[in-house]
Amino acid sequence: MTKFESLDLLKVGNTIQPVGSIWVGEGKTYLCLFPGEEDLPIPVDTLPMTSEQWQQFLRQSDILETEVLTQATDGKVTKAILRKSARQISQHISWEVFRRDGYTCRYCGKDTVPLTVDHLVTWEEGGPSVPENLVASCKKCNKVRGNKPLAEWLQHDYYQKVSENLSLRTKAQNEALLDTLEDIPRMIHKPTR
Repeated sequence: MTKFESLDLLKVGNTIQPVGSIWVGEGKTYLCLFPGEEDLPIPVDTLPMTSEQWQQFLRQSDILETEVLTQATDGKVTKAILRKSARQISQHISWEVFRRDGYTCRYCGKDTVPLTVDHLVTWEEGGPSVPENLVASCKKCNKVRGNKPLAEWLQHDYYQKVSENLSLRTKAQNEALLDTLEDIPRMIHKPTR
């Protein structure tokens, strides 16, 4: 059992995300997982919370404001307050990335599963949601990568295993992405509290 006080609240909604729900009745507890989450390799933990803690947890999971600093074209630093829901990527950009990547996960090569887009320079590192910083990724690869830097991810055991399904060309393209990271503009995210 985890105590709320020991939880890093800033990870909620970032690296700690929902994968299903729990239902109880008729003498049983059901852990109902979202499609694609059936093979959770991690142990289940409980997190008892008070009403106030639930409010903090839910606020952090969806609507906590984040201060974003970025450099405008004239060189001045500009500031905006975003909500975590602003991380939503427009459908237009997602479909542009899916089309570019052949409606296939760039990491495992699957083309028969629902796709997401994955940030090359992660959101936590200030990576913007622009096509140059995104690749098509299945939910599982995106989740396993989490917020690992791209260079670390391309050496990760999971990627090494699933990338065996990729063509040599796609593997080379993924490696070549490392050379593009310096050209991707960064934003600085700071929690407002």
